[in-house]
Amino acid sequence: MLQYLHTMIRVGNLERSLKFYTEGLGFKLLRKSDYPDGKFTLAFLRASGDSDDGPCIELTYNWDTAAYDRGTGYGHTAFLVESITEVQARLKRAGYDLSWGPGSTPDGRRKMAFVDDPDGYEIELLEGRP
Repeated sequence: MLQYLHTMIRVGNLERSLKFYTEGLGFKLLRKSDYPDGKFTLAFLRASGDSDDGPCIELTYNWDTAAYDRGTGYGHTAFLVESITEVQARLKRAGYDLSWGPGSTPDGRRKMAFVDDPDGYEIELLEGRP
């Protein structure tokens, strides 16, 4: 058996990232734990449309690191949304906006957009069915 559990990303400012993911995108914060001996905090979030045992995003905040180089190997994380317009409105209320779009997917069948999180990680929003 193989079950997808989570993707971990390192963030430079945990509170800023939590605001983006919860208020901007509507993720649910599942748990946040400080590890003083290791000088880091872990926060696990789940997309609002995923089941209770669905995959998570793990935000790792190392207390002594304010920023990371993202590199060129990482692409993006994609999420299915009912309405890009509604997500964009929620993002704007939280002080964010789309970084690209909305526009069409390369095959022209669906609407898509991108938003960058506070650390520059790209998130693709796809409207409609997978």
